[in-house]
Amino acid sequence: MEPILSVDQLTKKYKDFTLDHISFQIPRGMIVGMIGENGAGKTTTLMSVFEMISPDSGQIRLFGRNWRENRKENLQKVGLVMDGLNQNPRLYCKDLENIYKRVYKNWDSRLFYQYLKRFSLPLNKKIKSSSKGMLVKLNFALALSYHPELLILDEATSGLDPVMRDEILELLQEFVMDEDHSVLISSHITSDLDKIADYILFLHQGKLQFFRSMEEIENNYGVLHCRKDFLQVLSPEDYESYMPEDFSCKVLIRNKQALLGRFQDLVMERATLEDFMLFSTKGVLPCQD
Repeated sequence: MEPILSVDQLTKKYKDFTLDHISFQIPRGMIVGMIGENGAGKTTTLMSVFEMISPDSGQIRLFGRNWRENRKENLQKVGLVMDGLNQNPRLYCKDLENIYKRVYKNWDSRLFYQYLKRFSLPLNKKIKSSSKGMLVKLNFALALSYHPELLILDEATSGLDPVMRDEILELLQEFVMDEDHSVLISSHITSDLDKIADYILFLHQGKLQFFRSMEEIENNYGVLHCRKDFLQVLSPEDYESYMPEDFSCKVLIRNKQALLGRFQDLVMERATLEDFMLFSTKGVLPCQD
């Protein structure tokens, strides 16, 4: 099946930053989480995909077709929710429906009102009087009510309480359940992505570190706590990097099953997405000599 989104050698150069030849594909029916430190290139990638900025080179294909050549039609099929992407503060929810139904040919008023009811959003309350959580829910209701096929989220749930975030995560899982829709979500809350993501796209300093399935991460990676001298026993192929501590070290293992087969008494923890970020920024690479 054709990927819902295909990015090939995407490059964007700024004075002090370069998004460097990023390539990945998102299958239908999947939630892809994007992680990376501040300034890693996550927002630049998402804004390029949504054509809010123009990349210097590379190709983006949505729904099997060139993005730029089918921009008007593609915008009807892509929903965008960003942190701080709010509406005119003087308007009411009902005013937004009148605006959106003129823009999106698949606007579904019935569905919009269902989301307002589900999220307990009042029709006759001005947007400026709404809390941040209510604004996030309103942005989700608007983005989903014209039946997009791809949902793009940029820190859309930051600042929300855990109960509200769980409600949004459940909504995203419902969205992809028919295996025809997909989600690309950038978030600093890696624990949320641990729960719902099918694939992880990891950016670091403008470069793609990896694009892996969560299944591969779960099966192959682990965090080992060991003595520093145990590193001498390990092969450079056994681990990604390590972080020295006062009397020991933490090691990001890349093939935990093989290592546990050789050293059966090792205690290894699950590798979280936060671990990947910490080892990438603070870890020491293995010596290849």
